[in-house]
Amino acid sequence: MTSANDLTTKLEAVDARRRWLLASPALLTIFLAAIGPLFIVLAYSFLTPGDYGDVKWQFSPDAWIGVFFERDIFDDTLSLATAHVDIFWRSVKLALITTVATLFFGFPTAYFMATRNERSRDLWQFLITIPFWTNLLIRTLAILQIIRNEGILNTALIKLGMIQEPIQILFTDTAILIGMVYVYLPLMVLPIYASLERLDFRLVEAGYDLYATRWRVLRKIILPLAKPGIIAGSILVFIPAIGAFVSPSVLGGGKNMMFSNLIELQFGQGRNWPLGSALSITVMIIVMAALLVYARNNSAKDERHA
Repeated sequence: MTSANDLTTKLEAVDARRRWLLASPALLTIFLAAIGPLFIVLAYSFLTPGDYGDVKWQFSPDAWIGVFFERDIFDDTLSLATAHVDIFWRSVKLALITTVATLFFGFPTAYFMATRNERSRDLWQFLITIPFWTNLLIRTLAILQIIRNEGILNTALIKLGMIQEPIQILFTDTAILIGMVYVYLPLMVLPIYASLERLDFRLVEAGYDLYATRWRVLRKIILPLAKPGIIAGSILVFIPAIGAFVSPSVLGGGKNMMFSNLIELQFGQGRNWPLGSALSITVMIIVMAALLVYARNNSAKDERHA
């Protein structure tokens, strides 16, 4: 009996080594392509800026101090880096508003798609994915042509007599918001649609049969069942929105910077690679912390329901 158990243990160990061996190429690729560069960026954040870019291999915590503080050039006293705080707040604010706006427009779209017949669903899903066929920069430039002073929107409003002179939308936070909502809207629609597609609409009919109002059916039946898709869509929108680069660069014109533009500035004109690296890691830590808080709260709710 003991020998049989030993043989089973040895076979399991051999099988485990075989699985690790087969998975090692993929794990190595992930490390080299994803985790490895992050370690390089983390190492750079603790080094000294070079004279013409790059870094000097001398340990220095100044980059991390410079994320939210700035040093006076005369007496070396530290004060709050208000410019960095303002840019960070603008990034978080626009990312949150973008998430809410995409949810506002995306949920009715996904519900409309889910309530069509099967052939129509495939067509609408196909239409939603068409923007992904086009380069992000081209889509952003298309928005620019619509909202610029001589663009389609202002020209139409002037010809209709609704305004006398063009509305200044371009190079504002509103322009950045419009661009990000347009770009990230499919990322909200598709997860919600995937949840609503599996929804048993007999539950909705049962709610109406029990004299529930449309708002109560939406709040008590549809939204709870669509919650996984809403959460997934919100995460898919918020994470890239907080690090958006193309939309703020093109539609903001460099006047309304976001965190990604500040990072690019440090690696480019600022030639302060350690500070750019520290800012990059800071954004990643904030996003990871938000995801961990969500995951912990979600698991706690599941345990309570269980």
